[in-house]
Order: sequence, then C-alpha cells, then structure tokens
Amino acid sequence: MHPSLSSHTGAQKRDLEPVFHIGKTYLYGYEGFILHGLPDKDLPAAGVRLTCTLEISHVSHSDHLLQIQSPKLDEYNGFWPTDPFAPSSKLTETIAACFSQAFKFEYTEGRIGSIFAPEDCPILCINLVRGILNMMQITIKKSQNVYELQEAGIEGICQTRYVIEDDSKNNHATISKSKDLTDCQDKVVKNIGMAYIRPCPTCNLKARNIKGTVLSTYKMKYDDSGTLMTSATSKQVYEISPFNEPSGEAVTEARQELSLVGIKRTPISAPKTQLQNQGSLRYHFSGEILRMPIPLVRIKNAHLQLTETLKQLVQNDKEGATKEASAKFLQMIQLSRVVTLDQIESLWVQFASDFTYRHWFLSAICAAGATDTFRFLKEKIHDKKLSNWEAAATLPLAFHFVTPNKETLEVASTFLTCPEIQKVPMHRIIVYLGYGSMVNKYCAQTSLCPNELLQPLHDLATEATSKSDTKGMALALKAIGNAGQPASIKRILKFLPTFSGAAASLPNRIHTDAVLSLRKIARKNPAKVREISLQVFMDNTLAPNVRMVACVVLFETKPALPTVTAMASSLLTEPSLQVASFTYSHMKALAVGRIPQLYKLSAACNIAVKLLSPRLDRLNFRYSKVIHVGHYSSEYQAGAIWRVYLMNSPKTMFPSDIITKIRGYYANTAMDIVEVALRSQSLLELIRKQSIPFAEYDTHRTLKALGQTLLGWKELPPEDPLVSTDVRILGQEIAFFDFDKDAIQQTMTGLTGSPNWQPVVKKVVEEAQRGTSGQWRLPAMVGELRHIVPTVVGVPLELGLCSTTLAQAAANVGIQIIPPLSENFRPSQLLETNVDIHADIKPKAYFHMIAMMGINTQYFQSGLEFHAEFSANTTMKFDARINMKEKNLKIETPPCHQEVELAAVRSEVYVISRNMEEVDSEKKTRLLPKGEVPIVSDQPSESSSRPGSWKQSDIPSVISKGYQQGSEEAHHCSVRGRSYTRTFCKKLESFGCSACLSLKSQTSAFLRNTFLHKLVGELEGKIVLKPVHTDADIDKIELEIQTGSKAASKIIDVESSRSKEEEEISPYKDIQAKLKKILGIEKVFQVANKTQHRRRRVHRTEKSSVTGLWAEPRAAHLSSSASSDGREPGNEHRRDATRQSGKKHGSRKSRRSSSSSSSSASSKICSSSGEDHSGDRHCRADSEYFTQQANLPVYQFWFKPADEQDPGREVLNSSISSSSSSATDEGISRAMSQPKFLGDSKAPALAAILRAVHRAQQPTGFQLVLYTDTQPNRSRVQVFVTSITGPSRWKLWADASVINSHKILGSLKWGKDCQDYQIAAQIATGQFAAYPAMQMKLEWPKVPSIIRTTARWFYSFLPGAAYVLGFSQRQQRGPSHQATLVMALTSPRTCNVVLKLPELTIYDRAIRLPLPFPSGPGTSTPTLPSPDWSAFSQAALSVIENLKAYCSVFQNTITTFNGVQFNYSMPANCYHVLVQDCSSELKFLVMMKRLEESADLIAINVRLASHEVDMYVSNGLIQLKINGVQAPTDILYTSNSDASMLISSEKEGLSLKAPDYGIEKLYYDGRRLEIRIAFWMAGKTCGICGKYDAEKEREYQMPSGYLAKDAVSFGQSWIISEDPCTGACKLHRKFVKIEKTFGFEKVAAKCFSVEPVLHCVEGCSAARTVPVSVGFHCVPDDSALNLERQMGLDQKSEDVVSTVPAHTACSCPQQPCPA
Repeated sequence: MHPSLSSHTGAQKRDLEPVFHIGKTYLYGYEGFILHGLPDKDLPAAGVRLTCTLEISHVSHSDHLLQIQSPKLDEYNGFWPTDPFAPSSKLTETIAACFSQAFKFEYTEGRIGSIFAPEDCPILCINLVRGILNMMQITIKKSQNVYELQEAGIEGICQTRYVIEDDSKNNHATISKSKDLTDCQDKVVKNIGMAYIRPCPTCNLKARNIKGTVLSTYKMKYDDSGTLMTSATSKQVYEISPFNEPSGEAVTEARQELSLVGIKRTPISAPKTQLQNQGSLRYHFSGEILRMPIPLVRIKNAHLQLTETLKQLVQNDKEGATKEASAKFLQMIQLSRVVTLDQIESLWVQFASDFTYRHWFLSAICAAGATDTFRFLKEKIHDKKLSNWEAAATLPLAFHFVTPNKETLEVASTFLTCPEIQKVPMHRIIVYLGYGSMVNKYCAQTSLCPNELLQPLHDLATEATSKSDTKGMALALKAIGNAGQPASIKRILKFLPTFSGAAASLPNRIHTDAVLSLRKIARKNPAKVREISLQVFMDNTLAPNVRMVACVVLFETKPALPTVTAMASSLLTEPSLQVASFTYSHMKALAVGRIPQLYKLSAACNIAVKLLSPRLDRLNFRYSKVIHVGHYSSEYQAGAIWRVYLMNSPKTMFPSDIITKIRGYYANTAMDIVEVALRSQSLLELIRKQSIPFAEYDTHRTLKALGQTLLGWKELPPEDPLVSTDVRILGQEIAFFDFDKDAIQQTMTGLTGSPNWQPVVKKVVEEAQRGTSGQWRLPAMVGELRHIVPTVVGVPLELGLCSTTLAQAAANVGIQIIPPLSENFRPSQLLETNVDIHADIKPKAYFHMIAMMGINTQYFQSGLEFHAEFSANTTMKFDARINMKEKNLKIETPPCHQEVELAAVRSEVYVISRNMEEVDSEKKTRLLPKGEVPIVSDQPSESSSRPGSWKQSDIPSVISKGYQQGSEEAHHCSVRGRSYTRTFCKKLESFGCSACLSLKSQTSAFLRNTFLHKLVGELEGKIVLKPVHTDADIDKIELEIQTGSKAASKIIDVESSRSKEEEEISPYKDIQAKLKKILGIEKVFQVANKTQHRRRRVHRTEKSSVTGLWAEPRAAHLSSSASSDGREPGNEHRRDATRQSGKKHGSRKSRRSSSSSSSSASSKICSSSGEDHSGDRHCRADSEYFTQQANLPVYQFWFKPADEQDPGREVLNSSISSSSSSATDEGISRAMSQPKFLGDSKAPALAAILRAVHRAQQPTGFQLVLYTDTQPNRSRVQVFVTSITGPSRWKLWADASVINSHKILGSLKWGKDCQDYQIAAQIATGQFAAYPAMQMKLEWPKVPSIIRTTARWFYSFLPGAAYVLGFSQRQQRGPSHQATLVMALTSPRTCNVVLKLPELTIYDRAIRLPLPFPSGPGTSTPTLPSPDWSAFSQAALSVIENLKAYCSVFQNTITTFNGVQFNYSMPANCYHVLVQDCSSELKFLVMMKRLEESADLIAINVRLASHEVDMYVSNGLIQLKINGVQAPTDILYTSNSDASMLISSEKEGLSLKAPDYGIEKLYYDGRRLEIRIAFWMAGKTCGICGKYDAEKEREYQMPSGYLAKDAVSFGQSWIISEDPCTGACKLHRKFVKIEKTFGFEKVAAKCFSVEPVLHCVEGCSAARTVPVSVGFHCVPDDSALNLERQMGLDQKSEDVVSTVPAHTACSCPQQPCPA
C-alpha cells in the first residue's frame, strides 16, 4: 500500500465499515445508468438505466444474501437531459428472469469476498450484481482520515484515495473515495486484435487518450450497535480523445445511487438451487468477446441463419448493393464463430461448387478465427479441395485472424506436417511463418512460453542445418523471429559465427536472417539482445551487411548513452567504411527524431554524432546510408516515420540490401505498419556476356599457378545471382520470395534476345488471342480492433473498430490478329498485322469501416457508432484497332448515357440503441440532426462548351480567404454555421458529359474546432460523371492517332468529311496551306503580331539584346539573370539599366549598397566583342566578378549564362531583379513579333483526333498535331490543339526548343487564338558566382484562376516545408509573375540552391548530392555552343563515367580503383600484379614492371583467355607482342575467341578493350598506364590497384589479406618471384627474424615476421634497400621456433611492429645454373 498523505491522531475512531445485522433485511433503492456522447449541449446521447430494489440479509458469519426486486431496464436515445428514458419491457423480462433467485456474497469489514449465483445465471446478470456490490466495497484505516491505497474493485486493483469526514456529534460520517483508472496495479481490460500494437510503458500517463476516474461518496450513520450505510453515490467518467485533443473528446458517464429505504424483520428466502462460486468483484468477460461491434444478430439456428445470410449477401452483390453486402459479410463472420465443424462442412457441400458463393464463404471462414473454422481449412487443404491459389490466399488470412489458444495452436501444428502443404513451397513458407506469429500472440501475455510450442520451429532449424538446406535455415530463422521468444536465443546463436565457429561456412544471408530474428525477442529481453547484437556489430570478421543489420537491431533495443558512445568510439577506428557510414547516418537519423518513446535514444545519438568525424558525412553513394523521413505531433500525440536502410556490399556499386519500413505512433503506442526488404547478390553478373568458358583458357591455369607463389592468396568463393524479397505486415513476416540463378537467367534470357524467346512471344500472343472472360471477387476483413473495460454499473465499455473491403472485377476481353500468325512465327510479323481488341472491364472497390464507443453485449447495444465508406466504380468499354503497318491506332467507346459515381467517400455518426428482444426496433439518431442544406448551383447565363469552363457552387465560410480570392464566383452558405455544400463541375458538351466533384458537410465544428468535432456528423465527397443533353445524340466517341507520313492527310481527311463543299472551293493547293487553315494557325500568328506591334516600345534600339522567356529561338540571346537577386526594388535599378545599355563600364557611378555593388560588379563581366564566338577569349574582369560576389549572401549571387557574350547584357542582372522589370515585358513583346511555324517547312510527325460522332450532325471534338525539327545543333517540338468545330477559336499551342548546348526554352499558350493564357519556361547552364550552375525560370503573365488558387494554396505551405527541410528564407519582392531556381555545383558532392518567388526567396548552401558530379569550384564553363546538346547530355554521362573505377600508374605515383594515391618505387625488372580477377573465374591478369633502362619507362603483360599481350618500349618506340609474336602497333587487332579483345593505337600509345573479361579499357604509352574495369567487377579484383570495394581504410591488403603497414610493403607483396637462373628478377619474399628484449627485466626474445619481407635470392647481395614496417610474432629466446620451421607464421598473432630493411636492388655474381 502507498503511504498516506495525511495522518490524524487523537481519539480512537469508530468502526465505519457498514454492518448488516443477522435477522434483519435491509431495503435499498438502486439506480444505475450509463450514457455515451459528446460533452457539448444540445447533442444526442445514448445509454441504458437499471432501477430496482435491493434486499440484503446477513445469514451467517460472513455470508450475506442479495435479492433484487422489481428490476427495470430502460433505454435512452435522445437529447440529454430533456428527453426521457424509454422503457424496454421485453429486455426487462429477460433481466428479471435471471434476478429471480437470490445471490449470496461474502462481506467482512467492508470488503466483498466471493459471489455465489445460480449455475445457469448469465454472466451479464452476475456482472450487474458485481456493479451493485462494488458500491459497498470500502477499505477503512482506523488511524487515518486521508490515505491512498491500491484497492480491489470491479475494475481491478487501482490506486484509490480516501477522505473521511467524521461528524461524531451527530454520529454521522461521510466517506469520499476516488479512483484513478489509469493507475492500476492489475486492471481488468480485454484487447482484441492489438497484439501488434506496442505500448510505451515509460511514457507520460497524462498523454494517454483514454482517461478514467471514479468518485464515490458514502453517508454513514453509526451507534453502539454498528455502522449503517444510509446512501451511496458513484460517478464514473471515461474521456476518450481519438486525436489526443484537450477539448475533442467523447465521454462515457456512469452513475449509481444507493439509498436506504427501510429495514424489516422478514428474512430473504433461501435460494432454491445450488449456488456456484462466481469469483470476486473482479469483472468477468462474457459473450461480448465473440460479438463484433455490428448490429445485433439474434442467433437461434446458426446453421440456417448462416445459409440465409450467404444467399442474401450474394443477392446484394449481384444487385450492386455493396454496402448491404458488406454488412451481411460481417454477419457471416459473426455466425461463423458459433457454428460447429459439421455445420460448416454441410454448408461447404452446398455452396462449394458455385464460385459466386465460394469466395464469400472462404473469406468469412478465414476471418472468423474460431477453432472449428481453422480446422475446416486444414481439412480442405489436406483433401485437395482448395486450389493452390485459393490456399495461398486463405492461409495468411486464417493465421492472422485465428484466436491463439491451446486448441488452435494444436490445429496449427498439424498444418506444419500436412503432406499437401509440404509439397508446395509457398504454402510451407506461409504456414511456418503464420505458426510463428500465432506463438507470438499466444505468449504475448506471459513471460515464459511453453517449450512444446517452439519445438517445431527448433526442429526445422536443426533439420535444415544437418542437410545444409539454406532455404530451410532461412525459413526456420524467420519463423523463430516471428515467434519472438527468448527461449530461441540459443538456437539463433548457432547461426552466428561470433558465437559458433561452425556458422562461419554458412552464407551471409543466413547470418543476416539470424540477426534479424532477434528483433522481436528484444521486446521481451532487450538486455540480452543488446549484448548479442553489440558483439556482432563489433566483430570485424563478419560481412559488412551482417554488422549493419546488427546495428539496426541494436538501436531497436533502445540502448543507453554508454552503449551508444561505445559504438561511436569504435567507429573512429572502424576499418569498414560501409559500417561506419551506415552507423553514423543511422545515429543522425535518430538524433533528429522527436518521438517520445525515443527521446533518450535521440539524446544519446545526438551526443555520439558530435563525437564522430564529419568526414563520415561526406562519403558518397558507394557507402551505406539510412534515410529517415518522419513527423510527430506532440499536440496530437501521433506521428509516423519512414526509414530506408541502404546497405552496400564491397562487391556492388549500388545497395545490395534495401530495407524500407513505415512505423506509426499513436497515443504512446507504436506499430510497424509495413516493411519490405530486397536483397540482391551478384546481379551485375547478369549484364555481362554469359557462357564464356574461362576455366578452359590458359589464363585460368596461369592464375591458379600464380596463386601458389603469392603467400596466402585465395580466390573469392563463387556466388550465384540471387534476389530475395521479404514482406512484413504489422511486424510479422508473412512471406518471402527467392529468385535464384536459374529463374533470373530465364527471365533475363527472354528480355535480352536469346534465340529461345520467339516461342515464348508466340505463346503469349496466342494466349492473348484466346481472350478472357469472367468475374473475380476478393472480400476480406481488414481488421478487428477492440478495447473493452468494465464500468461501475457492471456493463462493458467497448471501443471497437472493424473494417471490410471488397475488390471485384468483371472482364470480357477479346483480341483478334489479322492475318493469323504463321507456324514459323517471327516477331517481325507483328509489324505487318492488324490487331482488333474488344474490351469490357468493370473494376470495383469498396471499403467499409465501423467504429463504436459504448456498450456491446449479447443482449443490448448502446453508444456512438461511426461509419465510413469508400467506393470506386468505373467501366472501361472500348473497341480498338491497331494497324501496325499504317502506324494507326483507333479507339471507340460509347458515350456517357447515365450518371456514374466514379469515387465516393462518406462518413456519418449515430447514437444507437439496440436490444436482442426487439431487433427490429433499432433506435438510431444522427449525432447532428439534419438541417436544410441549401444546394447552390451557379448556372451561368451562357453555357460554355470550351475546355476549362468550370461551374462552381458556393464556397463555405470555413474555406480560407486564400481560396476565395482565387475565384470571383465564390459564395458561401451556412445553416447555423455548421453545414455547406460545394460542387465543381467541368462540362464537355462536345462529348456529351460532365464531371462533377461534390463536397457536403454537416459537422459539429461550430461548437468546438477540433478534429473530432469535424468528423462528427455527415461528410461526403464524390466524383460523378453525368450525361449532358446535346442537340444531337452521340453514337460513339473516337480517338484516332496517326504517325508517320500520313499524319497530315489524316487531319485533311477529317476536315474534308466535315465540309466537302469548302474543300472544293478552297484556294489552297498544298498540304501545308490546308493544314494551316484547318488548324487556324494564321489567325494565331496574326493576332500575335498585332498585339506585339501595339506593345512595341519607342526607346528600344536594334543593339539591345534584352529578351524575355517568350523569345524566338533564333532571336538574340535570352535574359538569364536570376529573376530576383535579393535587392529591394527601386528606381535606381531602372536608371542603371537605362544607362548601362549604351555606356562603357567605368563611366557610371554605383551606390555603395549591397545591391548597387552587385550591379557594379556585374558591369565588369565581359570585355570581348559580342561577335566573338571563338570560345578562347575570357572576360577581363572575371576576377573582380568572382571576388565581389564571394562577399555576398548566396541569394544575391548572379547567374551568368554560358552563351552570354554581349558586353551590354549585364544590364539584365539589375533590371530583371526589379518587380516592375521592363526588360521582361520588352522581351515578351519581342518574342511574339516573329513567331515561327514549323508546319511551313515540316510535315507533322503525329496527328490525333478525339471526336464525338453524332447521328444527325457533324462530329465535334479536338485535334492535335505534333511537329518536330531536329538539327545537329538544335531541336524543336511544337504541338497544336484545336477544335474540329469550325466557329470555335479556342486553341492550344506548346513550343519547346533546344537553342544550343546550354539552353532550352518552352512555352504554352491557350485560349481564344492562344491569347488568353500564357506560361513560359527556360533551362540554361552557366555560372553562379564562381561555380558551374543551371538555372530554371518560369514566367506566367496570365493563368486561369484555378491555377492561381492552387498555387496560392501551395504557396501557403512552402515556408513551413522549407523550414522543416532546413532551408533559409528571406522575404523580399521580385517580379510578380516569375519564379527562378538556380542550382550551383560547389563541389562534386555539394551544391547551392536559390529559389526566388515573387515575395519569398528560399536558399541553402552545400546541399549534399546523392551522386558525384566531376566538377568543382573554379570550373570554367565553355562559351562556345557545341554542335549537339552536350551540356545536358554530358551531365548524365559524366555522372556515369565518374562511377567507373580507374587505376593509373605514372612514374612512382599510383592511384587505386578506390581513389587512394600513394608513391611506390618499383624494383626494376620485377613484375608486379597490378590488377587481376580474383573471383573463381580468374578471367584476366595485368602485370607491370619498371624497365632497367629508365626509371620512367614501364612494361606490361596482360593475360586474357589464351592471349598473352606484352606492351613495352624499345629504342624509344612502343612495341606489341601477342603470344610472343611481334605485332604492328598501327593495325587494329581483334581476337576470334568467344570473348572479344580489341587492341588499337590511341594518341601516343596503345589501348586494349576486353569488356567481356571486365576490362573496359587499358591505355599504355610507355610511361603511363590507365585501366578502367566494368561495374560488375566491383569487389572481385586484387593487386596493387586494389579491390574496387570502396573500403579505403583497407586499401593496403596483401595477397594473404593482411593489412600492410605502409605503401612500400603493400607494393612489394605483389611482386611475382621468378627463377633466379632464368628470370631477370632476383628478388623474392622471405620471413625474417629479429632479436628483442621485453619488460623491466629485459627478457630476451626472438621475433619472426608474420609477413615475408622482400630480399635478394640466395647468392645475391642487396645493392639498395628501403625501410619497411612489419609486424612480428615474438617467442622466448629458448623457444624451438625458428625460420627453418616457419610454417604458419602468417597465422601467428602480431606482438610488435618494427622497421626492417627490404631489398629493392641486388648485385649478383655469375651463378652456375643447370643447362
């Protein structure tokens, strides 16, 4: 018990516990009621009330009898408190029957003991008795008047506070008791469907969204005979806030009143039947566990009712009554939980043959989750009554919804051994994973899980290990992970090399699965899992991806600060950059989190990140990362995070393991919603040429022999390509799929053009011609969540949610190919055929959710009921003809004949009252009574048929002003401020249809502005397609697309069919002229020229090059300044612009402000002539330009286009920054002056006609024409859309041009002769301050109001989004109709970004890029336009090139594949392994040596297949030998083997290309050697060039894998020893010995090198040496170990590092060698 808050001492208090004297009967009046609703006034509520008279007698020492007389149960459904309770006579009779006999209870010193009731008494009645007796539960402390304790009651054992007021003068006492129902030691609660929701035990109790309390008051009267309770009242309040809002909660209030009526001498008659002990006051759950929160179903004959319900459901489905079908489906699930196995079997026999019934029946059986339904499924699968597809669909649902208990677990174990399931791998996987999930749910409430439940999973792991079955081991580990029990830890450790040496031979994927299987175990035993995962993480011998997965698991255990800092300190010396990068980014992601459950972990990671080196943040895409996106609202206690774990392998360029997960947080609980993992292995192998017999070539044997000379060298083990996908739903793995080498190669063969793919294509085509017809349905219950707690009245309060979904489709598709395919089919035949397609497809989707708060028992229901539904319904009916030869496509579809609801969302809330005895008399009241909602439809006086004609109804008052400003037709309507209707319609009379978006709302938000009040009421949103009355009926709608040479004639044919007379008198004789007239192009250009003429300014001169975004591509260069450079608008900018256009740079005065200094700097940019296009001249003031801009904020930098060379163009930098820029207006007018129509010189490339065919009139619709003009240095595309109805002048013109290699322009105009609305865009490259940059500019002189409204809405969110993403902001005015985005590359991995909007500038520096760009500060941008689009195409190509691995050797400088550069002086005449294929294929070897004649000259030897290529220098010329035969260097050489090799001359040397071997290019010129290898060779090379694995910290790896201490040791370890007699190299590597002394006592020891050191061969002396650092293993001086017995020295531990001389040149006398 808790200590009391206050203690009162003094006179001894009387005993205040109520006493009932033997021989007397005490009469009490009792009333208890419970109400549910919102706390606001004038809103309806629902509830029940029980009134009765109680008789209590004391019959023995502690036994008392309770007789309930005249019980009456009333229902309430109305407005509290004005409406009265309504009596329910039939329900009263049912309740009275169970109260007919007396109840017995034990009562001692104010405490209720056991309760006894008749054996057949319903649980509900016993709980009502518990509610009555709960009022008499009093715990009195005689020495204290104020105290707290944990008291037992109907709710469980909860914290209770007592306050006693003793009026001893009047012999009265008042006892006040209050309970905090959120602070219970043992609370009575039942959760269903919440096994995967994890609560946060350490989170603040005040933040919970369900709060409850009970306040009781007792009036006592005492005398010498004892204490009598005269009255008692109790009030219980539950506040439920779904959105955790302080003022947005629903309330359940229960009240009890007990008052003494009298005392009589007549005893209560003894019970006639034997009473059974029913337990204590603690509430017992009854039939409400199986009863879903749906309308009551009175179950009399479950079998018959289930049959009738299934028939009604199918009938509703056929009639399209989806909502009624959903309700019947829930009833089916309810009934399926009570029927027996035999009854289910009889229903199966009756309906199994009819697939219309079969789908519904199986779905209901799966969702029922009862023991009999579970056993039924097992029997049907065993008897092969279900197809493989049906079994695969039903098994996951059945295991998910089944209630885990001993019976169902026993049935589940039989699934594991079912032969039919074992035969199908997918079924076996689903069953084992589902069994693991069942064990997890069953053991969730206990600390220890029975071993017999885990034994099948452990046995599977043992069996798979003994058989070396990789897939079996993976399945066992995943199933054990689903179970998540600490008892499985020992089994899991057997698969981890850190704890079991035998596991080292297992594949890495098994190690990864073993670590991941610990995740759910961490929820029960986080300390143990933390210890294991930390050891795995620290084990450097494991693969990086295994250690990264251990990092994920470790952080899921929420480690404390010491553990996190220990991880951070280990990263400082971490040899694997993959692991370091992943862990660092994971810590950064956690550090920025705001989730309450992770506060401590976030703080620890925040500290750890500061301890780590920033260099880890600068690692590129080759290194593993964690991407984190999330948000948490502390106000609403809800949030979500999305994480992506990208794990790279040393053998891959891109992530080999990707895990993405979404986790939701709500009310201090967390739930893993979905997780998908994708793992790949050796996939890059598939992109190269296959079936090359590398093992048969000489090179393979040579490399095998070479491996014997390189101490400790081992080839990499082979890996088969593999793709594995795991799917987790709600934290449980439900399936995983493995695509092994055979499956992948079959797929890739079909995609890459193998000779065997033609029969596959023919089969696919033949199957398509057969067509398809049928109906498909997939009904399912999505979820059932229920939270049930008792109330003081004795009835349960339930918060329940259940939802169903139905996906169905009806399809009838037929395909005909003319002419039919021949026997000797070739894919090219398809290009000569006509394809006719007839399709009638009707997909539907429906989702229904029911949420309830209130009473849900088997006898009655009362409370709030929320319904939400979503429906989508569409019809796709069309006929299509594809003429492949004529390049023509024609699609016909019927018009809209009736109103169709495409999509709809509806929700409504009721207060409901139902009882079992009067099922048909359901009382349902809308939480907000319906008021008259005026439907306002603004019908314009003139109907418009042009596109974009929108009708808009009233805009309600709740819509913000930003919306209202966007439309002049906006109105609002309000009925008592709580309802509105809003409708948007888009009418297309040409096609006889209109699309409408309708929004309706009637909520209680006018009472309180909370999310809950916004949902309470009725909400509806729907999209409807309606027919529109036209003058003539529409027969069909056609879409015809014609490409190629006949596109122009198609447009002319359409026009000719519309008006043949007009064609006869047409003055146009050529196709271009006809098209121009048909499309109305002449009018467009005429209007444009007239408009431009009126706008022409007088002061503009011919020399001015100021243009806008509307500039004609062939006109002068475009303005390319950033639209707003940070300066405030002022007249000085315009004055500067005027002065600068005709004056020299130094003649004007500049102001000393930041803006004027910017203008001044800009005036000094270029001095070269505007006609100079050589590209070699430079701006003489560039240095001043860069220097002055370096001191400005980034948003004040200027963008300098790459093609800007006119010295007068710097005026744009100041003029365009003004909000009233005249340069932009002038540019627009200039652009419109000389438009160019491509149709004057080009035929259209594509024509499309969309038309409605009428019965008695000409067709109506639109036509589209596409023109293209592609030239070597520029390209252009134009699109025209016009109406095929003559009088209409509505047109659309889109124009996109590639001006040169640095600039792209685009514009869009539409409206009456394309003059109503205009948008233009530009993309240009150039320089931003000193950095290469790209600028994107958008101008919108005039756009429709709906676009302005949408942009304004988006604009309102932009500042907040920019702040969240870390961007800086500045409020400043710019051009009112212009936006500019500049991205400047400040380094290969960072860029600056500036976004300038009319009133806001958003900017940031040094934003990290995912991929490196090979550029940097100071990179000059070429000014000469290249003959192609190089500036834009080079960007992509340069990124790809930068990803490839290069190794180079020049003089003594070597740069490895990983970019590590070091100096190494090679010993002369000794071949070194520069790079070789270290995989099991051993495809190539490149060796290099320094020639003795010159230290700068090198020679190389390349081994490829059966080729040996030597490149060397002789007499100053490069020589080439192939297989020992001299070959000319100026003639191209190509091999004839399976894998190609090409040798050619390039620049001053030779190049070798062998892409099939992995060598993309090797260049040699005698002094320099460069080699580039393929992507798929990543991690498979070795030699001096390194492993190409991005692990720079482990670059100096010797052949044995030992990490060299310096570059010299590393280079010398790759020397190839030769025969000292025949070879020119007289060096070899040998172990050395040194003498050392250790300790204070100077103990002598001899030390042996753990790696050999380069020495001259026997008989030669060292002519030159170099010091190297070597590790030594030391033993006592008297040890027997010596150099003669040096076997295994490379396996010894390294005790000391010492510097010893290594020989680099030898002096050898004449040696006698055998002949």
